[in-house]
Amino acid sequence: MSDTAAVLVDAHHHLWDLSVRAQDWLDDPVNAAIRRTFTVDDLRTSATRSIAGRRLTTTVLVQCLPSAGETEELLALAGRQPLVGAVVGWADLTAPAVGDVVDRLREGAGGALLRSLRHLVQAESDPRWLQRPEVERGLAALVDRGLGYDVLIHAGQLPQAIRLAERLPDLRLVLDHAGKPPIAAGDLAGWRRDLTALAAHPQVYCKVSGLITEADHARWTTADIRPVWDLLLRAFGPERLMFGSDWPVCVVAGGWNRWADTVGELVHELSPAEQHAVLAGTATTFYRL
Repeated sequence: MSDTAAVLVDAHHHLWDLSVRAQDWLDDPVNAAIRRTFTVDDLRTSATRSIAGRRLTTTVLVQCLPSAGETEELLALAGRQPLVGAVVGWADLTAPAVGDVVDRLREGAGGALLRSLRHLVQAESDPRWLQRPEVERGLAALVDRGLGYDVLIHAGQLPQAIRLAERLPDLRLVLDHAGKPPIAAGDLAGWRRDLTALAAHPQVYCKVSGLITEADHARWTTADIRPVWDLLLRAFGPERLMFGSDWPVCVVAGGWNRWADTVGELVHELSPAEQHAVLAGTATTFYRL
């Protein structure tokens, strides 16, 4: 097996230390199983399964909180951990000086690993939040600095992402968790329509992540995930899809290894080159790993 064929990139995971920084979103009862500190060593212990003969070699660490302080902590941690190849951080996109904030983050410990920013748009009630002039100005600052943007939205907000792709064609976008299709509800028609429209923009990539937490946590099977996977594959192609675990959030619906086994089933019929794209190549390109 060549070195390239052995690489597995987890393009989306989190870490948190509750003794350092509170994570109030964990108070939701559905998150009881993950209401504790999670470290890089915990990830190594959890991620033991292979996918298409590949074992975890590199990860992308993603912010949880709208906090530049948390981002500084994640960057510093990533700088000490060879497993982490990139960080998706946070900065206030509405701030006039957001470019200066990003520059300071990149100058700090581990700052060279900052590759993208993310905002929890899924929690914003404004149906045009991504089209606010101050937000578009902040996103333009990312283009100027060669950074990407992780789009965290629910399915009903996909039209915002479509407009974003239309209005800022030079901004590289990656859709987190495939736009959170309502798998448990079983009605994918609206998501399917909007996802296809978004995928028509070539600068948009997509993470095959977070799907099991959109399904029935206790009873989901690969058959529940496959219709979503089939559409993602048709819409984006392997060269714009990337595997992500959403660990440790995925623990509430089965965990890293069970999701890895599922992804292994889904990519089984792909060619070796297509498998490489989904499991390593796309993430390596987008995040410059």
